[in-house]
Amino acid sequence: MQAIHPFKPLIFKNSETLILGSFPSLKSFENSFYYAHPQNQFWKILSEITGYPARSRDQRIWLLKETKLALWDVVKSCRRENSSDSNLKDIVLNDIGELLDEYPNVKRIGFTSKLAQKLYNTHSKALSIETFYLPSPSPAYAAMKFEDKVKKYSEILFGQN
Repeated sequence: MQAIHPFKPLIFKNSETLILGSFPSLKSFENSFYYAHPQNQFWKILSEITGYPARSRDQRIWLLKETKLALWDVVKSCRRENSSDSNLKDIVLNDIGELLDEYPNVKRIGFTSKLAQKLYNTHSKALSIETFYLPSPSPAYAAMKFEDKVKKYSEILFGQN
């Protein structure tokens, strides 16, 4: 059965950086929000860098707006059996170019998964915008320690060492 992306882009008129994942995890589907798996480190990383709380949905939305970040996913719909990117089949992509036309303040795009970056590069590389890769915040990506992920996100997103 084809799964359709359950939520809209989380973006604001002042957003300058769009962070793209591949497709929401099953836990994100259940909780109707981005990076909702309790072991996903995304919100913990951003909270650590900014000092802003990110425990509730409202706090997370506020954090994004304050830091001029936006969230969405590259995949609009797909078939899958679990949350692993390697399991995604029959992929249909979101129109990233259309979103960028609607939000011209976005100047950079970051990817939290290699699949998201690959799909973007294959289908949207004609867009002239800076792109970069962020280490996956997924609990499945244990090759990098939390502290190292915080350092990388801080450097890449906010220019802090």
